Amino acid sequence: MSDYLPLGSTIGILGGGQLGRMLSVAAARLGYRSHVFEPAKAPPAAHVSDRLTTADYEDDEALMRFAEQVDVITYEFENIPSHALDTLERLRPIHPNRKALTTSQDRLTEKDFLTSLGLRTAPYAVVGSAAEMADAVATVGTPAILKTRRFGYDGKGQARLQTPQDAKQALADMAGAPALLEGFVSFSHEVSVIGARSRDGQVVCYDPGENVHRNGILHTTTVPAKLSVAQRTDAVILTGRILNALDYVGVMGVELFVTAGGLVVNEIAPRVHNSGHWTQNGCAVDQFEQHIRAIAGWPLSDGRRHSDIEMLNLIGDDIGSIDEFARDPAAAIHLYGKSQARPGRKMGHVNKVLGPAS
Repeated sequence: MSDYLPLGSTIGILGGGQLGRMLSVAAARLGYRSHVFEPAKAPPAAHVSDRLTTADYEDDEALMRFAEQVDVITYEFENIPSHALDTLERLRPIHPNRKALTTSQDRLTEKDFLTSLGLRTAPYAVVGSAAEMADAVATVGTPAILKTRRFGYDGKGQARLQTPQDAKQALADMAGAPALLEGFVSFSHEVSVIGARSRDGQVVCYDPGENVHRNGILHTTTVPAKLSVAQRTDAVILTGRILNALDYVGVMGVELFVTAGGLVVNEIAPRVHNSGHWTQNGCAVDQFEQHIRAIAGWPLSDGRRHSDIEMLNLIGDDIGSIDEFARDPAAAIHLYGKSQARPGRKMGHVNKVLGPAS
């Protein structure tokens, strides 16, 4: 284990939400400590981490103290201010790297990166003004979706255009934020691949999961997904291409549309991913442990699956159905420790075992 991060070392995690919480648990299972940096007070990850720094990402002194108390830094969300990363990177290694973050933080940069690899994406055009909006609609057509280039997630920062007449209101909805117009893709269903790459370049992917969204938020992920052998192979290969092109270290989620003409990349997420939660009860090594293994220099698990799984997100008042799930012997419950249920807020998830891997 001479090349591994020494046992007992501290892994710094930027972000204290549910992903940071589950990363902290995985780190502890492998003999590591965790230290979470989070602006909000009493975040979910604080319940299970060894240390918590509560400070803003603009607080240089707090960032430096945090970096000095950890051995390696990772993150649970991608919209970390560049200034904070500049401060931290001077003191400690950050995995995944800045290239991955820069690519994913801006939808235009991400689309350009994916197309440069020869991968298919939805047609897209830059929108920053009424004139560019008119050009984009003429180029991309309608129906389409106008999305902010930065800081959008779970359906936020988006406006749909059914006809060109919707362009004015859609642009107003962006409130001046730089945006991207994406054409609709005719697809049968969406799948995602959870891939991982180690420090020495080993790449491993879990089986693709099939996703269903409600109101722009992931509702279920079911494994195995409805894919042909060729489609499953293509999904894994293209994920590996993305990981290698970014010289990536850690776990990444890659969302794909399944179309008659092949797979279309919807987006990438340089972190552990909601659609990978099924691995907690479908695999010997889940995505969270896989991520810790990658950044700590361990060999990766092969990602094999022992069970078919349906992952169900508990959103808002869904948490009220917990008694029903608790009575189901095939359901594994994962709650995030959030005290207040709000509409659209992820409160936990349930992994239901459907049977042995098929």
